Amino acid sequence: MIHSHQATLGPQWLDPAYLINSFVAWIGPWAILGVMLVIFAETGLLVGFFLPGDSLLFTLGMFVGTGTVGVSIWLAAPLVYLAAILGNQCGYFIGYKAGPAVFDRPDSRFFKKEYVDRTSEFFAKHGGKAVTLAQFVPIVRTFTPVMAGVGKMHYRHFFMFNVLGATFWAFGITWLGYFLGSVKFIQENIDVIILAIVFVSVLPMMISWLSNRFSSKREANRTAGSREVK
Repeated sequence: MIHSHQATLGPQWLDPAYLINSFVAWIGPWAILGVMLVIFAETGLLVGFFLPGDSLLFTLGMFVGTGTVGVSIWLAAPLVYLAAILGNQCGYFIGYKAGPAVFDRPDSRFFKKEYVDRTSEFFAKHGGKAVTLAQFVPIVRTFTPVMAGVGKMHYRHFFMFNVLGATFWAFGITWLGYFLGSVKFIQENIDVIILAIVFVSVLPMMISWLSNRFSSKREANRTAGSREVK
């Protein structure tokens, strides 16, 4: 069994290794169902945006490879893929049926308007392919299916892009963890590896934020310069 001292920047129960080890301790070989529940919540329920997604899939693949989770990778990967698909469908129908009521609510401890604004910009920038690309971006991954539902995106169109994204995301990251998990360096440095995965996951958002910040500064300087000329 592989342990992680603290692979997340948040509480211990958000540590993917801690989560999977806990599921194994509680329900043994049925631990995969616990992982599926987390993936479903992270991809389909608005309150699940803070849950680990990418790092959980990688850790699952790694733990399947080392025997910590007693199921075949040929079963584990399709099951988490199914959980991601079902989660996204749930998010779509939440947006389709109750969109305005959900998105017009004020900020709370977990729900921030900035998450909606960030996802709206992402969706507007990338259009239909946003459903595929969003699968690889934390937080945006949670809100994009809901935004697609709010915008009444044609369901067949949404489903096709969603299946494409979930296929590469769920299968790709889980299998990556499975193959790399046998590497001794990765086993001994799981904390660092998971933090690296989290960093790579949020990198697109960081780049976008920095780009918008610099653009705003340039616009402000340009406006100030034009006023001085006048």
